[in-house]
Amino acid sequence: MSVSDQLMVLVDPVARRHDGESVRIAKDVLSAGATLKVCLPDSPEEFARALARRGSRRPVVVGDDHALLRAVTLLHRDRELATTVLALVPVGGEVSLAKSLGVPTGAVAAARAVLDGAGRRLDLLVDDSDGVVLGGLRIPCGAPAGVAGGGAPGWVRSCRALVRKVRGAGAAPSVAHGGVSGPLRLRVEVDGVTLVDLDRAVETVSVAPGEGLAEVEVRPVSVGAASRMLKARARTVSVSGTDFRYRSDATSVGPVRRRTWVSHPGGWSLTLPPSLAP
Repeated sequence: MSVSDQLMVLVDPVARRHDGESVRIAKDVLSAGATLKVCLPDSPEEFARALARRGSRRPVVVGDDHALLRAVTLLHRDRELATTVLALVPVGGEVSLAKSLGVPTGAVAAARAVLDGAGRRLDLLVDDSDGVVLGGLRIPCGAPAGVAGGGAPGWVRSCRALVRKVRGAGAAPSVAHGGVSGPLRLRVEVDGVTLVDLDRAVETVSVAPGEGLAEVEVRPVSVGAASRMLKARARTVSVSGTDFRYRSDATSVGPVRRRTWVSHPGGWSLTLPPSLAP
């Protein structure tokens, strides 16, 4: 029996609660083609211990995007991500990240991909708090159309003015009330070069792993005509300024005052179907 035929199957508790039938089907398909050690962790701590004790077995996560991110983060922090080929059978509420990475979303197809597929090296981003980004991140900081700038309703402008008065002069902070958010003023730097500075409010900032570099898009707040999207590719991306929150893959992060992401080309390996594997 080769090492590749020995699997450590970690079944996330959310997957067991959400769709026990798909979990059972995945285990049946996997056991038909490999020797399994199945772990049923009930907490993130048990999940981490099981993954750390996998030995020479290939780790297979049965769970949603959160479970995948948990496994990647643990391997990264143990400095084992670059040498481990991870596999996933998506089961759970949120699997859009898995789908975007090329993992089949059906239990049978995904389990067969674990057995028949091969590891493919993928890019990722690592931030200055040791967090990882697999699919991308987005900072939603602008007001909806017709609300930004001088077109904002009176109560929104009054609220912003009051916050500025309390916090002192300077850039207008984010204001949220009744589902309406005010634009942020952020400095976005790519490889040390300023793409947009604090004198210009922005609607959205997005960063995603690309082909060896991070792909950055910034949409400034429009004044009159529609704003032009600013794009760049870089190894390092830094965002700073007003406290901001962002959505990274399947998690929400923040508020933070500054964050820097570094591109890691081919920084991790994911088992994908033969048609997608190299």
